[in-house]
Amino acid sequence: MTIGFSNIPADIRVPLFYAEMDNSAANSASSVMRRLIVAQVNDDATAEEIGQLALVPSVSMAKSIGGQGSMLAAMYEIWRKADPVGEIWCLPLKAATGVVATGTLTVTGTATESGLLSLYVGGVRVQATVTSGATAAQVASALAVQVNAKVDLPVTAAVADAVVTLTCKWKGESGNDIALQMNRLGKTNGEVTPAGLAVAVVAMASGAGTPDQVEALAALGDEPFEFICMPWTDTTSLDAWKLAMDDSSGRWSWAKQLFGHVYSAKRGTVGTLVAAGQLRNDQHVTVQGVEQGVPQPVWLVAAALAARTSAFISADASRPTQSGTMPGIDPAPASERFTLTERQSLLSYGIATAYYEGGSMRIQRSITTYQKNAYGQADNSYLDSETMHQSAFIIRRLQGVITSKYGRHKLANDGTRFGPGQPIVTPSVMRGELIAQYGKLETEGHVENAELFAEYLIVERDSNDPSRVNVLFPPDYINGLRIFAMLNQFRLQYDAAA
Repeated sequence: MTIGFSNIPADIRVPLFYAEMDNSAANSASSVMRRLIVAQVNDDATAEEIGQLALVPSVSMAKSIGGQGSMLAAMYEIWRKADPVGEIWCLPLKAATGVVATGTLTVTGTATESGLLSLYVGGVRVQATVTSGATAAQVASALAVQVNAKVDLPVTAAVADAVVTLTCKWKGESGNDIALQMNRLGKTNGEVTPAGLAVAVVAMASGAGTPDQVEALAALGDEPFEFICMPWTDTTSLDAWKLAMDDSSGRWSWAKQLFGHVYSAKRGTVGTLVAAGQLRNDQHVTVQGVEQGVPQPVWLVAAALAARTSAFISADASRPTQSGTMPGIDPAPASERFTLTERQSLLSYGIATAYYEGGSMRIQRSITTYQKNAYGQADNSYLDSETMHQSAFIIRRLQGVITSKYGRHKLANDGTRFGPGQPIVTPSVMRGELIAQYGKLETEGHVENAELFAEYLIVERDSNDPSRVNVLFPPDYINGLRIFAMLNQFRLQYDAAA
């Protein structure tokens, strides 16, 4: 008998009919690309999920874990604008030590007309009604009441005399990135401080500290996540994630094969961002450069970038993410946006870019921070984050095929004479399987040059371990269309037409 059964014994004598199930040739499933939001909760949050991985199916649950106005809740909510159905997990963190960020609004004068005060906190408008004759203290009190009424803001307000003090709901330097702006849309949109009043704004500042990333990473265990959003870009935090994602011993190592990519964002001038990019060299992290005038905090920009990327890559792992909209993110004022030359500089030093077009902020190019090889020479092999997702997709595809079809096969040399139906695989059979799978990947638009792939593919039995097959798998990844260059060699009239 040559057919290889897994369960029906060869010496069964009891009649009559027996059937066993074998799904090894039926698996065509793709792995679920899980999302992970790593974010802070409010200092007064007490949810049992803090410090632990949690599957979060709704905005309301994110708020119950992190607290209303928390970084975690805000990131989850903006993520759902671009990725409404993806499986999102959260890792809520609380800073054990640190200082909260504060800012102030000082109101002076007496209103000589009625109107509205329009304050923007992290891009969210808060309006207070002003009546003619209102004193500075009355106006400040009314503004504080309205701030506290918007419970999803990341700050609370307290008033003393005519000074409103805004305090971030959690410890850490991240609170310094909460922008405070008066009348952001200007007179043409009806935003103007009523006559007789003036409001002096002191930006959020003095926040210090970040949550412990080592503890956060320990909580991940060996759970796979394809899209990881982590909002801190200080050296300590990025170094911790670099080690966790490492090719040799981290989530991309041969032993773990968890894969995934980290998305973050950093605000600054071109000089600040270029300097920060020069300090990094990690293919597993993408840092979005954020202009100074973007009203939303960097954790929302990072979440919007990761969300749009997750939606695109889940649909097609090899298609570029450029031009994808980032819902919920507003542009900097026109005069404060990065120019073409500045964005070229950022992309030359490991900082990803976005642009404003068609009424939306859009991904321009999500490069990684990887710039040089181990010898300090320029290296563009891991330039685009899409390459990392493409690699993970192809490896997972092959992993699924090999484990499903050959998980309990015997291994023999080429030329071995065995009956049909035997669960035996040879190097030639394995080679044929890999070529066939490559053909499917080419048809789906993930790779190209199948003939050259077959020529360079090597499948051999290990000379020292007879139960091991070694493979040199040389895929030619399909590329995204990044540049269209055209020479417009015009004429006033063709000679033949003269």
